[in-house]
Amino acid sequence: MDALVIGGGPAGLMAAEALADAGRRVVLCEAKPSVGRKLLMAGKSGLNITKDEPSIPFGDAFNPDWLRPMLADFGPAEVADWCRGLGQEVFIGSSGRVFPQAMKASPLLRAWLVRLEAKGVDIRTRWRWLGPDGAGHGFQAPGGDVSLYPNVTVLAFGGASWARLGSDGAWVPMLVARGVDVAPFRPANMGFNVAWSAHMHRHFGQPIKGAALIVDGTRTRAEFVITTKGVEGGGIYAVSRALRDGAALTLDLLPDIPAADLTRHLSRLKPAESAANKLRKLGLSPAAIALVMETARGADLTVIKHLPIPLQGPRPMDEAISVAGGITRAALTDHLEIKAMPGTFACGEMLDWEAPTGGYLLTACLATGLWAGRHAASNTRAS
Repeated sequence: MDALVIGGGPAGLMAAEALADAGRRVVLCEAKPSVGRKLLMAGKSGLNITKDEPSIPFGDAFNPDWLRPMLADFGPAEVADWCRGLGQEVFIGSSGRVFPQAMKASPLLRAWLVRLEAKGVDIRTRWRWLGPDGAGHGFQAPGGDVSLYPNVTVLAFGGASWARLGSDGAWVPMLVARGVDVAPFRPANMGFNVAWSAHMHRHFGQPIKGAALIVDGTRTRAEFVITTKGVEGGGIYAVSRALRDGAALTLDLLPDIPAADLTRHLSRLKPAESAANKLRKLGLSPAAIALVMETARGADLTVIKHLPIPLQGPRPMDEAISVAGGITRAALTDHLEIKAMPGTFACGEMLDWEAPTGGYLLTACLATGLWAGRHAASNTRAS
């Protein structure tokens, strides 16, 4: 062994393959009983592997934008070709999202592991990292504590959401103790708390469709779901960064009807009719009517063009799809080598970047894993 990868998610697996392709003898250690667990979870509802949206530069979705060179090297087109190279043809959905034809992650992962085995990558599961050990790394392995002393290392621990799948952020204090600058983790692509009354209980799990979400003056057309704890879903995830940072959320429940037309429609309805019945005649769903009655009872019904939603902060970080924060750009070289730990590289969600759902997250993990693996392979310590 002259190259060690710690973490068996997409970023770690990609780094391991890049090292093996460069002729390195690679050991990959994963704390869980199997690799790719978050990838498999992401694929349960259809594996959105990347996004093909030529009119918008892919890197524009990232905050901050320092991953641009890596995404230019391995972006949507390269991800699609990579899938095909594993025998998984892809298709592009109406929104530009790219999926394997099989939709699930398991066929892709199985083919990838077969290829990694053929390239000599030694994958060791149930090897939990205990931290740096002098010039090496300590592990709690099935046979007892072990230390490994590779020439070069790639860290791919993930962020701090979905701890049960392996991304628990436990690595942060150990790297901080070595002088690595790590920005605090914050939830990203997450739901938000709302203190619903009992009136809303029968609408839990129901979607709000066709609405425009208005945040900081920007309107986003997308649906979301009313949950027992608040609101979540694609529409909420799309604006979650601004909401997390303190912006207010209002809804236009009839975005295709101008405010003046709505006023005229309402004036034609019988004054004695209940508010709920008037809203039903305007075409709102039962869940949307309940949302209006919950948050704006007694208000002029034109409030449905600017309905305030009383958010009470984001859901816990461990429920978030991804995170913001991680190893800062200043703590890394252009090659993703950790300045305070020469010969050690980092990739994936343990880096300080944030992106929306829709294929961006997975593509960035693959791209940074490839970048770190290639540069680690060319590091003189690995020769």
